[in-house]
Amino acid sequence: MTRVVVVILDGLRRDLVTAAYTPSLAAFRARAEDFRAHRSVFPSATRVVAASFATGCHPARHGVQGNSVALLENGVFVRHDAGGADFLQHKRRITGTSLAVPTMTERLEGRGAAITFSNASPGAAYAHDPDGHGFLYNRAGSFGPGRVPVPAADELRVTGDLAGDRAMTDRFIAEVLFERRPALAVLWLHEPDHMQHELPLGSPAHLAVLRQADAHAALVIAAVDRLRAAGDDVLVAIGSDHGHQTVTGVVDVEAELIAAGLKAGPSSGDVVSVSSGTAALVYVHPDNGTRIPALSDFLMSSDWAGRVFPPDRLGEVGQAPREGLAFAVSMPAEDGVNDFGVPGLSLEALPGPGKSHHLGFGQHGGLGAYEQAPFLMIDGRGFDGAAAHFEPTSVLDIAPTVLRHLDLPAADMDGHPLQHADALPD
Repeated sequence: MTRVVVVILDGLRRDLVTAAYTPSLAAFRARAEDFRAHRSVFPSATRVVAASFATGCHPARHGVQGNSVALLENGVFVRHDAGGADFLQHKRRITGTSLAVPTMTERLEGRGAAITFSNASPGAAYAHDPDGHGFLYNRAGSFGPGRVPVPAADELRVTGDLAGDRAMTDRFIAEVLFERRPALAVLWLHEPDHMQHELPLGSPAHLAVLRQADAHAALVIAAVDRLRAAGDDVLVAIGSDHGHQTVTGVVDVEAELIAAGLKAGPSSGDVVSVSSGTAALVYVHPDNGTRIPALSDFLMSSDWAGRVFPPDRLGEVGQAPREGLAFAVSMPAEDGVNDFGVPGLSLEALPGPGKSHHLGFGQHGGLGAYEQAPFLMIDGRGFDGAAAHFEPTSVLDIAPTVLRHLDLPAADMDGHPLQHADALPD
């Protein structure tokens, strides 16, 4: 049987995949093709990346612009946390689509099916299959085809931590890999991302989390070896969606815009900024389009704004000036080290109401070197074992690679299959 297994360790940056911190992944590298210039998308935030992973397309095409977004509803901007369990269903009611392009699960409907187990936020999990073309399991709710809830006894009742990841991994191996045997099986672990937001990078507690997350990956690798021994043609890809950087300061972007006279007040809908960690998106209401040049001048001259992409340059980071989105901002990042010697420092855009900042801890979302350095290793037909691949690759390339192994078309995706051209038949 031809199959694909994908494991994502959320937030694990490439330089922390070492024999000391993640021995099982380091051993896997010795037999897999290792993609040394692998990158995330922008914002490098899980809800956005999950949608890009699922579709092989940039945010400009799938429509999830950030970890938080503003939607024009009845002519008024309304802020939304894209991690909410009902976000994509609400987005479909407002915009007409949950995601504007097909997911891998939709493309596999009737062709071997896909099953996803994700312990990430509900919004990130549901981005894999928002419209119910396969099976998707998350601690906030699990669904089968037609987005019909699975029976209560089959729900994924786990916690959003290491213990929950372990319980999910054990069930994934026994039930999905060996019993149900779909063409595509995806396991998206919550760690180390979850605890990296609450711990200093490189601290003893953080390194302990890395070792336990590594142990979960090891269980899947061993299971794949058993499947292959039984005769299955399994492609296994193990990677992450983004990295993390240490937050050294927090910027209230909305307050900066108000102080500059470019936004009327805290609750005004003329200009709205939403945080995606170390990135921010700025929306301008259609009635206030004349303000865009002044906003551009202000953002470009602000030290806290880092790299700024105005409407005519949003395409450079895979975004588009749609639904009021006018500017993308990657907060400043540098290569200095934190108290534990881990490089990569960034400013954070102040999160929305009810959410805590991450000063001194890990965060992501922008274009910093380390948040844009996820890892990817692939083992199976079409790949060179123990080889290093130095050409740039992206999270966008995973979906077409999966479909290529399953002999399905993916030419309409933004990403490209990573198999060697001479390794597979046309």
